[in-house]
Amino acid sequence: MTGTTSEELLAAQACLRLLHTARAALSDTAAVSPAAAATLLAGPIAEADDALRRAGLAGNEAVLLERIYDLAPLPRSPEPPSGVEPTPVSRSAAREGGRS
Repeated sequence: MTGTTSEELLAAQACLRLLHTARAALSDTAAVSPAAAATLLAGPIAEADDALRRAGLAGNEAVLLERIYDLAPLPRSPEPPSGVEPTPVSRSAAREGGRS
């Protein structure tokens, strides 16, 4: 997370909380009505908006996504066949699912 400020980190964390809350609230529409989901999401949306504004990331999705990716571990690669050297993967290529 080189170069990530504490405000950017807080914004990324708030956005991840919003994402997890949205997934939970919207995963079973039979159990949670749209009105209830909107109520559940109001707090996390306001928190994320405020954190983004404080970090100077409001409207800057590219930098925000970089900060969110910094919070997540790199995906695990399958083990190479015996006797084959693995090819190094850059962090950005790993995020995109490709190799550089």
